Amino acid sequence: MEKNIIKKIILENQERIPGLQVIDRIYSFEPGTNYIITGQRRAGKTYLMYQLIQRLISEGKAIQHMLYINFEDERLLEMKASDLDLVIESYLELFEIKPLLFFDEIQNIDGWQKFGRRLADNDYTVFITGSNAQMLSHEMASTLGGRFLVKEVETLSFPEYLLFNGMTLDNNMEFSSQRFEVQRHFGSWFYFGGFPETIKFLDKKEYLSNLFQKVFLGDIIGRYQIRNPYAVKLLIKKIAESTMDEVSFNRMRHIIASTGVKIGTSTVIDYIRYLHEAYLIGSVHNFNAKITERESKKKYYFRDTGIVSLFLSEPEAFLLETVVYNRLSTLFPGNVYYIRNNYEVDFYVPGEVIVQAYFKLTDFSTRTREITSLSKTFEKHPVKKLWIITWSDEELIKNNDLEIQVIPVWKWLLN
Repeated sequence: MEKNIIKKIILENQERIPGLQVIDRIYSFEPGTNYIITGQRRAGKTYLMYQLIQRLISEGKAIQHMLYINFEDERLLEMKASDLDLVIESYLELFEIKPLLFFDEIQNIDGWQKFGRRLADNDYTVFITGSNAQMLSHEMASTLGGRFLVKEVETLSFPEYLLFNGMTLDNNMEFSSQRFEVQRHFGSWFYFGGFPETIKFLDKKEYLSNLFQKVFLGDIIGRYQIRNPYAVKLLIKKIAESTMDEVSFNRMRHIIASTGVKIGTSTVIDYIRYLHEAYLIGSVHNFNAKITERESKKKYYFRDTGIVSLFLSEPEAFLLETVVYNRLSTLFPGNVYYIRNNYEVDFYVPGEVIVQAYFKLTDFSTRTREITSLSKTFEKHPVKKLWIITWSDEELIKNNDLEIQVIPVWKWLLN
């Protein structure tokens, strides 16, 4: 590997990145701390690096301090782990200052981990991104010996989606004509999700289909050397169709077996773990379940609504509950459950909220059932707020001493 090629890449990136149009996303980083930036494929990890570099420049750092390398650059295809020191050497021959390091897709270099550890040990500040299908956060955290913090990047939230579409909300948006434009954008985000690149495509579903086939499915099958890709695809479809239901590993195996595909329960467990590790799905368990049931029986949700839409012909109720799950998981990471006993609520955050997600609350029996479930749950598990998230219904329900806020999902997301 020639140093001149590396120097050329360093200088090109220093010239290119400051001029990029990058919309700030709300992610914070501790000064002087090393980070692994992980998350869903195509969720915007590279652009978060660009944002970091531009933010540092705005705070007074010179672009010459920034050493950004994307290891998917075709000029670096022959680079090996033994060549990585040349990156630092090339930079120091250009500038007599210690750089801040930004290494994108570094997992393309086999054996990069020791290099990353050594940089941290030598007091470099390092930011690393990588394809989660090839470089899992728990694996990296173990290999890098606690020298890096993990920052997970989500697809665009609805407020971010509005910003990416050039919208700044008026203070009185809800009472002005701007709300119609907000609702129009919400429909697009609701059905096609928050992958940033969807914004520029007219045929968003085709983009999502290609993303799923080539990136998610391809990464999972390639990484784990799965010999039955159809079984994995079928499992993903069945998870989409079961979004609002509690399912066990055995039930999932029987559903798949009913289509003629032979699969064991242990294989189902492995496949679901792979989907978790690829950030394709998340899960919650019943707060009231016995410890032995908590892992074997769960509700599964996709981390982005766009992928769910690929598998369902009438996805609205499924998408609504998926949106609520993802928002609550962001607000209360690791602390979201559902409750199923003699009554059922979709989501429970201890001490904080109980939430029902229901598309339309116009039917009297549905309304009575949802209110009863919330009230009965509150008796055993008091919380600060009770919500029913809907598509468009809005009101304040008073039930004895309880207040239940019924709110349209788009408005809930903005609040």
